[in-house]
Amino acid sequence: MSPDPITSYRDAYATLARIAGELESGDADLDRVLPLLEEARIAYAACRERLEAVRSVLAGDWADDSDDLDEDEADED
Repeated sequence: MSPDPITSYRDAYATLARIAGELESGDADLDRVLPLLEEARIAYAACRERLEAVRSVLAGDWADDSDDLDEDEADED
């Protein structure tokens, strides 16, 4: 059975925290470790994807758009 799809950064982060807790406690059965690691891989990828999207906006398009707004405001004066 595959894990439920992750719908938000918060869900993905909570999944990683839950898995880390289970693995750190030592209670995870050996047969459960591989499925946990696969679930963690999916959650990590979801977190990374969302973080990269935010970085991209902050480093590129968003910064360029704010310059356009400053020019528009100057034109109105």
